[in-house]
Amino acid sequence: MAQKTKARRTVVIGMLGTTLDTGMGAQRWTRWRPTVALCQQEDLVVHRLELLHPPRVTSLAQVIQEDIAQVSPETQVRLTSLDIRDPWNLEETYGALLDHVRAHPFHPEEEDYLVHITTGTHIAQICMFLLVESRLIPGRLVQTSPGNAGSRSASGTHTLIDLDLSNYDTLAARFRQQQREGLSFLKSGIDTHNAAFNRLIERIEQVAVQSRAPLLLTGPTGAGKSQLAKRIYALKKSRNQVVGPFVDLNCATLRGDGAMSTLFGHVKGSFTGAVGDRPGLMRQANGGVLFLDEIGELGADEQAMLLRALEDKRFLPVGADKEAESDFQLIAGTNRDLQLDVERGRFREDLLARINLWTFRLPALRERPEDIAPNLQFELDQASQALGTRVTMSKEAQEHFLRFATSPEGRWNGNFRDLNAAVLRMSTLAAGGRMTREVVDEELERLRAQWRPAGAAVSAHDDVLAEVLGPARAAELDRFDRVQLADVVGVCRSARSLSDAGRTLFSQSRAQKKSVNDADRLRKYLARFGLGWADVSGRGMTDAE
Repeated sequence: MAQKTKARRTVVIGMLGTTLDTGMGAQRWTRWRPTVALCQQEDLVVHRLELLHPPRVTSLAQVIQEDIAQVSPETQVRLTSLDIRDPWNLEETYGALLDHVRAHPFHPEEEDYLVHITTGTHIAQICMFLLVESRLIPGRLVQTSPGNAGSRSASGTHTLIDLDLSNYDTLAARFRQQQREGLSFLKSGIDTHNAAFNRLIERIEQVAVQSRAPLLLTGPTGAGKSQLAKRIYALKKSRNQVVGPFVDLNCATLRGDGAMSTLFGHVKGSFTGAVGDRPGLMRQANGGVLFLDEIGELGADEQAMLLRALEDKRFLPVGADKEAESDFQLIAGTNRDLQLDVERGRFREDLLARINLWTFRLPALRERPEDIAPNLQFELDQASQALGTRVTMSKEAQEHFLRFATSPEGRWNGNFRDLNAAVLRMSTLAAGGRMTREVVDEELERLRAQWRPAGAAVSAHDDVLAEVLGPARAAELDRFDRVQLADVVGVCRSARSLSDAGRTLFSQSRAQKKSVNDADRLRKYLARFGLGWADVSGRGMTDAE
């Protein structure tokens, strides 16, 4: 015989409405009282009501308990006195409710829980919402409303609210869309393809919109730390999470006594030249974001003061006898190994511990070759704005540039600074706003020279090939072809004719052939590179050919 399933009981937790639930005498039955009305709903049976109330209104709570017994005999009302001295104090109210909830024995396998949020102060309602949203109360919200003006019933209506957002497809879709917009915003709208970089930006977006803790951005110079810091601020500003300004400083520019004054300000007369008060960047950043790039360059005194400002939101301007206050979010940037600096005594260990709660390393451009193409288009748009004219690249020019940019030859030592400068130079030289292969060739040669190691000698092969082919075409050859062609050119320059050069170059293989035409073999080899005898010999055609 099948066992009958035991019916689940409905339990409501609610605050007594010290205003809405009041009413005395027979007239109270014509008045809408939310707590009583909740137990009068035809399609909602409340088996138990956990009614929380301040100690000073115990008599009102007892009246409500008696009235519910009349209209809903099946409802058991448990009165609990909750001592909250200031019901408008969020910390006190939440603490009292949290303690009550933690001590309450929930049995979700047997009971369904509802939290009544119509009564109580707005602070209490917010606290109830948070306790349900965090699942500390394993239930749903219920809200009661009075009936229509023409209705004689005092029971009104009720609405159940489930805070499990997974049940709301439209809300979930809007949240995903907002997240996608945030990710695109942090990437300046660039459709990047590098999976690791996209995951990094996704995590940064998640942290940036939920936390005011310091962020540490690491990575090589030019990897985009400053640009990302500005985008993080703009994203938080668009979400109304900051009200103050974005203030940035490259700490490598700070020198001597001016460092403390720049960061923390000074008072008039505190040192020679202090003709007036100076607020300092830290105070300017109040309510906003302070970006300290190259934070590893800060001196010991500045590090100590910064640590105090982060922990206490207070600091002492130079020459002042009264502390100043500033509440800001710090974003720090560095291309140094700060942990190594700590070990060498150059950086405070406690400051590093304070700022590296969230550390994100931005990769070098050469680590993201698949992202060079979309960034190239972004830089073209930026260059167009800077020059005031639309600049485009021919298909041939773009493919030529990208072959170089994504090859091992594309070192990008300065990362996006190099890419930005290269595109701006090419855009400036693009006649009529159309960038050609010739303009690209000129820029690639500039970049090769720029990235050549200091003191490195240019090989004789490179000199010879650059002379006969031009620097750009010579650079496109594989190393094997460069060495072989350079040797062929050397032989041709010392030979009297094409035939003479051919006999020298093919002296071993020609002995094994019955019919030989060394001049023709050499002519065909040179033609592979678009060269003729006149190009490689430095002389005109001879009868010997």
